[in-house]
Amino acid sequence: MHRHPPRLALATAVAAALTGGLLTFAASPATAADSFKAAKADFNGDGIGDIATSAATAYVSGHKNAGQVVVVYGTKTGVSSAKRTTLSQNSTGVPGTAETGDMFGADLAYADFNGDGYDDLAVGSPSEKVGTDTNGGGVALLWGSKSGLTGKGVDLPDPAAGSHDFWGQTLAAGDFDGDGKADLVVGSSAATLYLYKGGFGSTGTAAGRTTVKPPIETGSNDYPYGPMNLTAGDVNGDGRTDLVVDGYETKTSSHWNTNYWLPGTTSGLSAGSAKALKSGIITGIGDVNGDGFGDIVSGASWDTKASDGTTIPDSAKGGRVSVTYGSASGPAGSTSINQDTGNVPGGSETGDGFGWDIDLGDINGDGFQDLVVSSPNEDLGSVANAGQVTVLYGSPSGVNTTSGAQSFAQSTAGVPGGDEKSDLFGADVKLDDVTGDGKADLVIGSYENGGDGALTYLPSNGTKITTSGSRAFGADTVGVSTTGTPQFGAVFAD
Repeated sequence: MHRHPPRLALATAVAAALTGGLLTFAASPATAADSFKAAKADFNGDGIGDIATSAATAYVSGHKNAGQVVVVYGTKTGVSSAKRTTLSQNSTGVPGTAETGDMFGADLAYADFNGDGYDDLAVGSPSEKVGTDTNGGGVALLWGSKSGLTGKGVDLPDPAAGSHDFWGQTLAAGDFDGDGKADLVVGSSAATLYLYKGGFGSTGTAAGRTTVKPPIETGSNDYPYGPMNLTAGDVNGDGRTDLVVDGYETKTSSHWNTNYWLPGTTSGLSAGSAKALKSGIITGIGDVNGDGFGDIVSGASWDTKASDGTTIPDSAKGGRVSVTYGSASGPAGSTSINQDTGNVPGGSETGDGFGWDIDLGDINGDGFQDLVVSSPNEDLGSVANAGQVTVLYGSPSGVNTTSGAQSFAQSTAGVPGGDEKSDLFGADVKLDDVTGDGKADLVIGSYENGGDGALTYLPSNGTKITTSGSRAFGADTVGVSTTGTPQFGAVFAD
């Protein structure tokens, strides 16, 4: 999920997120499906998972940072650039018009919003100019079909335009009231979240709309606090989707990064029952120990000291992830993992960014969700910020840090490409079944070629992630302009 916003200065964005400095907008984290099976979006209904990603800073018709969305469709041999759909706001049927700075695709969320059997895609454009509001923001729903994601879509207008900015900066989909229909949560610069009740009509009309206000700092155009990430999953096993909201807490003057768990109820989400969790901008929810409850995994990729020398609570050198186990009463006990834990590959070094992005999925079909963690600022030899991803497997006792772990970089035998400065391999990661065999495969985003961006596909062989059959493809192969820094693959839909 997620995940972080498209960015060029990864380390700077992390530092800003910790010390009261601000990210302009944030994208949702990589999360596992509520069913805790191999996660997949299926826009064409063929039973094989598809990957929706974006190039939110791509040029479109000469407009800088207008943004594009790309879906690569799963096949029996995985994903490639050969079978894909690329859309912008200049595509026929897509709401709006491509304009400078819109950031179309800055956040993405998928679900079958209209109940026709095909997954649809919610697309955030948080910097869209709305009337005289420069960063009013926009959300579009694009419909799936037998032929995949279409340019047919509808606008989901801001119901409180002018009272906040960056509408659509965060999105999350799930069945929060347990009625069997997909709902959508939309965030902005304000603390208040809007929950749209499914199913959606052809014009984008929802069955209802409610609001919920978690205890996070609100913001404005100049100080866009609000939710930095939204993550959906069933933590307490009641059949309703819960929501983890990441933001800045309001209880101390430091406004440290904090996550809050909001349970799903028959009437939607409950902020009154919110529980504070371990910090971490990126969060995923999946059942890593097979007990039927969703476990919350949060990535905190920062080091132990803020830029002004202040000690950051609940942090680790080089970054860490925390696992908070689910139970019938919600979040329970937790444990933390870094690169010095057990036999986790590598070692904790300042600036690695371990936990920058995460995702969960069942790679080997054993019923336990497995975990992929990225550290895109990892230096490999003399190559700065080359990037690395780590795969840790689930077990009856939780995430296994003593055996079976894997790590991949572009210098790993069989992985396409090579380690290069500032590739940020692992800028985003996704575990989805894109071959239709019921096992989650690994797709990795990077800042290949100076920020153009690329996807690397590493399949599951039924037991583990393998490099056999791997491939990589860049922005230019999917119809994204490489003018400027499009950052193709920096955001995946959840």
